[in-house]
Amino acid sequence: MLTRRSFTAAAVATAVLASAGTAQAQTWQEDYPELVLAVIPSENASGTTDRYAPTVEYLARELGTEVTLRIANDYAAVIEGQRAGNVQIGYYGPASYSRAVMTGVEIEPLVNTRNGSGTNGYYSVVYVRADSPYQSMEDLRGKSIALVDPNSTSGNNAPRYFLNRDGYSVDEFFGKNFYAGSHENAVLALAQGTADAAANFWNSETDSNLTRMLTKGMLKHEDGTPMTEDEFRIVFKSDLLPEGPYAVLDSMPQEAKDAIRQALLDMPAKDKAAFDRLSDGEAIEFVRVTPEDFTPIIEMLKYNDTARKKS
Repeated sequence: MLTRRSFTAAAVATAVLASAGTAQAQTWQEDYPELVLAVIPSENASGTTDRYAPTVEYLARELGTEVTLRIANDYAAVIEGQRAGNVQIGYYGPASYSRAVMTGVEIEPLVNTRNGSGTNGYYSVVYVRADSPYQSMEDLRGKSIALVDPNSTSGNNAPRYFLNRDGYSVDEFFGKNFYAGSHENAVLALAQGTADAAANFWNSETDSNLTRMLTKGMLKHEDGTPMTEDEFRIVFKSDLLPEGPYAVLDSMPQEAKDAIRQALLDMPAKDKAAFDRLSDGEAIEFVRVTPEDFTPIIEMLKYNDTARKKS
């Protein structure tokens, strides 16, 4: 069972019943009267609920079964929920999906999103305050950095991999590094002065966790006035990373997996408002993915694991 320690209950969409006549009912729906969609905690629980509730309602209508949203308290909770078979659909970052696969969770990636730039990928960046003296990574030697979660791609694994490649080991270069728990918390640590830098995700000039937080009015000065994007500076940007996938349990019937994938692929056309809510209108479609798409991320994690063992 999903526990309160692992998940925060967020929303339940009532399934749309099939029209009269039991002959129309499909076997997989009879076997799965409820599907649980669990998502990683990229923002606070209320924000995640607002973002995903329309998707849950859409999936319930399309699939003809109840869909329940669960918001994980940390990235590992989605992994463990699918390992236990309590979560049928998981939304992951690429690193948390890859970690699940590496640790034996039997899941199949279905889709990820293509954004307005035409890629189904994004970047890890390191932010500093624009009013700070830090103009480059070298200026951050001995300073502090807010990371996100051990299983975050842009907030931990990509910075460790790409910064180390460039000669800036996270554990040795910075005087202090710590996990803030979410992308939002990492930016807040930077904005409030408890970190000199923060790792986060960046899709484009108009779409990042920072821009989303600014749009929601989450970043303010001590006097209550809103902060602006030009008060933050990027001093590091990774290579392109694949967007995180929606993944289903391998054990589910193929017709169920196919139905879930197709519902997601159809979502931009059938319920554009719900689809737009997922990315504040920045994504343009869902695209099919395969396990092979995440091979580079698995190699990244293996490298990081080996580096930690040596340190």
